[in-house]
Amino acid sequence: MTERPAERRLYAIGIRILAIFTLSSMTALVKLAGERGIHLAEVMFWRQFFAVPVILLFVWLGPGLASLTTSRMPIHGRRALLGLIGMLFNFGSVLLLPLAEATTISFTFPLFATIFGALVFRETVGWQRWSAVLVGFVGVIVVVQPGSNALPLFGSLVALGAAILVAIISLQVRDLARTETATTIVFWFSVLSLPPLLIALPFFMTAHDLAGWALLLAIGAIGAVGQIGLTTSLRYAPVSVVVSMDYLGLIWATGYGWLIWDHLPPASTWTGAPVIIACALFIAWREHRLAVSRGGLTAA
Repeated sequence: MTERPAERRLYAIGIRILAIFTLSSMTALVKLAGERGIHLAEVMFWRQFFAVPVILLFVWLGPGLASLTTSRMPIHGRRALLGLIGMLFNFGSVLLLPLAEATTISFTFPLFATIFGALVFRETVGWQRWSAVLVGFVGVIVVVQPGSNALPLFGSLVALGAAILVAIISLQVRDLARTETATTIVFWFSVLSLPPLLIALPFFMTAHDLAGWALLLAIGAIGAVGQIGLTTSLRYAPVSVVVSMDYLGLIWATGYGWLIWDHLPPASTWTGAPVIIACALFIAWREHRLAVSRGGLTAA
C-alpha cells in the first residue's frame, strides 16, 4: 500500500490530455471493429485481455510487481463490476451513435456526479450548481432532440447510462487512488473482469483475419495506456482540476468521424455541446473554489 502523493496539477493535466486522446482513438477502433461484425462481448474480452501485458510492462518499469499487492480487494471487485457495466454502455453508445454525438452525451457525467454527491454522499449543493445541472440537461435535450429521430433514442439512453457509470466510477477511483497506484487499480480491473467475459466469449467469438486481430490488439493496448493515464491524473489532482481536459475528446471524436465516416455533427450538436461543456466546467470550477475556501464560502 502506498501513500497518496503530493498534488502535481500540471503533470496531471498533461497526463489527462494524453489519456483522452488515446481513449478517443480506442473508441474509433471499437466502432471499426463493430462494423467488421465483431461482437461487443468479444471486443470487451480482448480489450481487457490484451491490456494486461501492457499494464504489467508499466508495473515492471515503474513501481514494481510488489505494488500489485492490495488489501482492498473487495473495493477492486466492486470497481471491476461497475467498470465492466460501464464499458458495456460506453462501447454500446459508440456503436449506436456517431462518435461526436456519443462523446457529447458522455460529457454529462459531471452533472450526474453532482447529483450523486448531493443524494448519496449528502454533500451541500447550492442553487448555482443545481442550476448548472438543469441547464446542462437542457443541452442534452438540444443534442438528442427527442421525438425528432435526429438520434436513436435507445443509443442516447445508452450514452446517458455510460455517463452515469463514469460519474460513479470516477468517485470510486479517486477513493482507491488514496492508497493504490494507477497501475494497481487498472491491473485489478482488467484481471477481475476477465472471468465473466471469458464465460461469454464462446457464445460470440468468430474467426478474424489479420486486420481484425490488429484492431482487437490495438483496442486493448491503447485502452490500457489511456486508462492508466486517466487513473494517474486522478492520483495527482482532484477530479475538478483535470475534468476540463476531457472535452478535448469532442475535437478528436469529430475529427475521426469526419476522416473515417465522413460525418460532421449537425447544428443541434454544435448548439447543445457548448451548453453541456459550459455547465460541466462551471461545476468543476465551483467545486474547486469551494475546496480552496474550505467552508469560507456559502455553498452554491
